[in-house]
Amino acid sequence: MKPQQLSRKKLRWFRVIAFCIPVLILLLAEVLLRHFNYGHDTSLFIRYPDDHNYWVINKYASEKYFTDTTNATKGNIEPFRVEKAKNTFRIFVLGESTTAGYPYLHNGSFHRWLQYRLMYTYPDVNFEVINVSLTAVNSYTVLDFGKQVVNYQPDAVLVYTGHNEYYGALGIGSTSHIANNRFLVQTVLALKELRLVQLVNNVISGLKPASSNPDQRENLMKRMAQQQAIPYQSEAYKAGIAQFKSNMTELCRFMQDKKVPVFLSTLVSNEKDLKPFISDGSDTSADMLHAEANDSYQSGKYRQAKQEYVKAKEYDQLRFRAPEAMDGVITELAKQYGNVHLVNARTVFEQHSPNGILGNKTLLEHVHPNLYGYALLSDAFYQSIKSAGLIKAQADHELSLTELLSRMPVTKVDSLYGAYTIMMLETGWPFNKPIPAGFKRGDDITAQLAGALSVNRISWLDAMDQLFKYSMKTGDKKTALKAVEAVMLEKPQNTTYSIYAGRLSFELGDNDAAAFYFKKAYELDPSFANTQNMYLVFLKSDQPAKATPYIESAIQQHPSDIELVNLKNIVAEIIRLKNTTDKAAYKQIAADYHAVGADEAAIKYKPQ
Repeated sequence: MKPQQLSRKKLRWFRVIAFCIPVLILLLAEVLLRHFNYGHDTSLFIRYPDDHNYWVINKYASEKYFTDTTNATKGNIEPFRVEKAKNTFRIFVLGESTTAGYPYLHNGSFHRWLQYRLMYTYPDVNFEVINVSLTAVNSYTVLDFGKQVVNYQPDAVLVYTGHNEYYGALGIGSTSHIANNRFLVQTVLALKELRLVQLVNNVISGLKPASSNPDQRENLMKRMAQQQAIPYQSEAYKAGIAQFKSNMTELCRFMQDKKVPVFLSTLVSNEKDLKPFISDGSDTSADMLHAEANDSYQSGKYRQAKQEYVKAKEYDQLRFRAPEAMDGVITELAKQYGNVHLVNARTVFEQHSPNGILGNKTLLEHVHPNLYGYALLSDAFYQSIKSAGLIKAQADHELSLTELLSRMPVTKVDSLYGAYTIMMLETGWPFNKPIPAGFKRGDDITAQLAGALSVNRISWLDAMDQLFKYSMKTGDKKTALKAVEAVMLEKPQNTTYSIYAGRLSFELGDNDAAAFYFKKAYELDPSFANTQNMYLVFLKSDQPAKATPYIESAIQQHPSDIELVNLKNIVAEIIRLKNTTDKAAYKQIAADYHAVGADEAAIKYKPQ
């Protein structure tokens, strides 16, 4: 007896069901894993655990870019409002370790220099500058993060990237390399957002022998670099440039479609004061070219030396410094897309470097700027933003670069921490430089705090807190103010630091800065105490007309307070008397100021 054959219709349904069953099983598994909170959400932002009115970068956002998540890096904790407030100018910053501010981080980063300058130049604008840069990533991460930040109402996006294209996560020569095919890479990235895929990856990782895990004693540079030697114009060299061009073109096109202004910067690296890492030993080797450049420089042939230094960098086979071709890509993209503004950081650095050749005056090692360099990088972005005319507010007093360098709240602890971090980095591969024989850490409070910070014994916030307390104890209010301002930039939503900064500024005789910081606190929290600070600072600095609106606000908060009504009347009298030319009125002004507790202003009107 022949077996009964299925009809074509039944066979078709059988195949559909056979296909659907495993798909449904996989979907059910994914749902269950998410229900039981297995794995991680890898989206860029999550609600800030300390205050759900703010977004903050997700510490797991980088995991999908690394084949081994032990190498995954974390971003800055910079909360920004879920509901974008009126009069807010929101900037997102994308990039790699330089963009994150390594080795200083925090206020050493160029975006904090930029934020400080913007908030002083345009005091009536609320600037949110959110840095989502990570170390050890490249244009794949920048592209992916860029596509996400557009959902959070950016007014501008700043991009500085390119040095990690070969050894950053998913790079051609990286231990996290997947493939040279962009479609395949982006497919894998999308799949790694699934909890089921995360489960499979964790199972596979758990089955690996311990000997195959990355050696955490090695620095991240060595752990990420797999194909260390990438010769000039080799297939791998060209693939890295093509990858960069494709990802950055997609990012710029995407931003243009979303009508988001992009500020894309050229790249800086050490040309003169860094010997090539890997040289092939030929007559046109990187070492030979660098030696010829040194000879030209010593002979005063600076233009020739510049060309030779750049060529030596190009022939350095360990590609931790971006090839010249990447600056070419950046420049062309700025020409191609109307929303992309070129930030020529390289030209700015050349203008501030001896004979136009980049070296130790602005850079710490191969690519990371020193504090002066980060100030220059911020200036390059600032000038480009200013030229674009995006900020419609009137500038109050534009901080010059010289003023910025003088006032920026970067403490000696930050500076020493950066120096110690680089010194320890350079003891490892590929620098292999021993700590100088005569090195001895200082014994003062800043050296002690920087040393503890560099070995992770204390946090940066702890270091600033201890520096503030020590400075207040010893009467060094200028350093105390720098510490408070530093933390205020780190936690701008916390009014405590603005209030302390206002008080210290007033005690140091800087009335304008005091009013500026008290106003920051008032705008965040128009409480009665903050309202009092506003009218008192204006009265004590002899600006009664500016104090009046805040006195009226205080009366609205406490309408039955007779003393506030009396205060308003006295201040009105001061304003009237100041508008007279009768010198006899000075005595009454002094008395009025004394009556309202503003002896600092009264002393100006007392007879000498």
